[in-house]
Amino acid sequence: MAIKKNGFIPSCAPEELKKVLKAVASEWGDMIKDMEEFHVVPLKGALTNEVFQINWPTKHGELHQKVLVRVYGEGVEVFFNRDDEIRTFECMSKHGQGPRLLGRFPDGRIEEFIHARTLSAADLRDPEISSLVAAKLREFHNLDMPGPKDVLLWKRLRTWLSLSKKFCSPEAAKEFGLDILGDEISILEKELSQGYQEIGFCHNDLQYGNIMMDEETRVITLIIRGLYVG
Repeated sequence: MAIKKNGFIPSCAPEELKKVLKAVASEWGDMIKDMEEFHVVPLKGALTNEVFQINWPTKHGELHQKVLVRVYGEGVEVFFNRDDEIRTFECMSKHGQGPRLLGRFPDGRIEEFIHARTLSAADLRDPEISSLVAAKLREFHNLDMPGPKDVLLWKRLRTWLSLSKKFCSPEAAKEFGLDILGDEISILEKELSQGYQEIGFCHNDLQYGNIMMDEETRVITLIIRGLYVG
């Protein structure tokens, strides 16, 4: 996947991306004839993906539209299922949570551009901001999402453990205690599955880079990759 870091989308950019961008612009009434009308601004804050703000002039000339292009990181699909992520993203958008999904291409997706800033680690130490995040997270967890309410945590942990053993040398596996982690996962599953258990839709990746805040309205937006866990 190639997007020029500064300036315009080059002619060598993937055809799928250019096609989807033109389709999004067309839906908003903007006819793009030259790819150099798309201006690229790299953004910081994502850990596993590359993200870019892409602007283009509207039919009114003096105004500009903005979208966010998210390019998936290489190899991170071993940690989660992209199809599940997209289904989650689409459903959350319909519930008014997070940015809207505007388009997809093989190596990424195009999202609504949220006019807010990504939080920092220092922000999470601010009691007021932490309170806003907690309120948004409660709203998020109370959503009734469609589909089976299955506990995915244990299967996911065992899959990651298996992959870790595959990529680690015997020495590294011993150093990190990978040989005993399987037993520990089984013990945890047994202990935590006893008695009443409420299955809910969880974020599972609430680090500060996945939290945005509008400076004027103080509205919190969660960048989402949610899963059902017990």
